[in-house]
Amino acid sequence: MKKIEHLGIAVENLEESNLLFEKLLGKAHYKIEEVASEHVMTSFFKVGPNKIELVASTNPDGPIAKFLEKKGEGIHHIAFEVKDIYKEMERLRNEGFRILNDKPKRGADNKLVCFVHPKSANGVLIELCQEIKEEKR
Repeated sequence: MKKIEHLGIAVENLEESNLLFEKLLGKAHYKIEEVASEHVMTSFFKVGPNKIELVASTNPDGPIAKFLEKKGEGIHHIAFEVKDIYKEMERLRNEGFRILNDKPKRGADNKLVCFVHPKSANGVLIELCQEIKEEKR
């Protein structure tokens, strides 16, 4: 793992949370993006070399909606940048971690992503992220 890529925060209302974090951080978000496969809208803030991702559900039966119902707003996941997501998934499986995805999928912010089940990581949902490199022609 290379570094912490971002901290994911589950929020009820993305617009209200954007205003709150703009005041808190002294700057506006730089991107809002829907990830339809996960039933979420995301908003990203850059703080120095670090990023914060606000995540709001677009579906009352989606994973973020269920998280909010059970735990309320707050830290949802820690994302780590990796060089090769396939190798990292295999390494973690071999170490006994439960990987929630059979293969990586496209996530927000031009990343391939997969998740490590919180029950195998002391209750913390871990996201692995790899930048999607566009092929040069």
